Amino acid sequence: MNCKEALPLMHEYLDGDLTGPEALRLKEHLLQCTACRALFQQLEHTDAIVRSLPSPAVPADLTQRIMAGLPPARKRSSWSEWVRRHPAVSVAIVFALVMLGSFMSMWNDDHELMVKGNDLQDVIIQGDTVIVPKGHTVKGNLVVQRGKLEVEGDVAGNLTVIDGSLNLASTAHISGQVTQVDEAVSWVWYKINEFFSNLSK
Repeated sequence: MNCKEALPLMHEYLDGDLTGPEALRLKEHLLQCTACRALFQQLEHTDAIVRSLPSPAVPADLTQRIMAGLPPARKRSSWSEWVRRHPAVSVAIVFALVMLGSFMSMWNDDHELMVKGNDLQDVIIQGDTVIVPKGHTVKGNLVVQRGKLEVEGDVAGNLTVIDGSLNLASTAHISGQVTQVDEAVSWVWYKINEFFSNLSK
């Protein structure tokens, strides 16, 4: 046994926890090592002094006094607790609110006519009016924003009018869906759908 192994065994011996072969090995080491024997005698002396001290009287209400001295526990609002437990959902909600705010500002700020589609060569634009003439076909989707759309011919795709008016003549033929978006909330929903459809392409 070396001195490093002997030190923890000395403490166990003084606590009364060391018995059997380990106690015998410690005694053998102390007989051979004068440094460890001197240290053990100092530990024995210190242990005897500590044991001879009178134990202080503990008041019966000590626990209550300690607990009363602690600051009161802060009540957390249920909203902050929910945010702590669901960080990903909280970030998604903040993102959605920011996107909604930006879409709403775009809805209010933009007043210009916008025409979007893959095949616009047969489309006539006069001021804020977009006309699909009779006998002509627009191939693909047609989107008109903040304008009047008059369809007399054919649209081989979806037709969307945002914040504007739509007039379909009796000669008009639309092969896809016709969607009119007149409110900001509907426009936001349309923009979200458009964003995700562009991602999937």
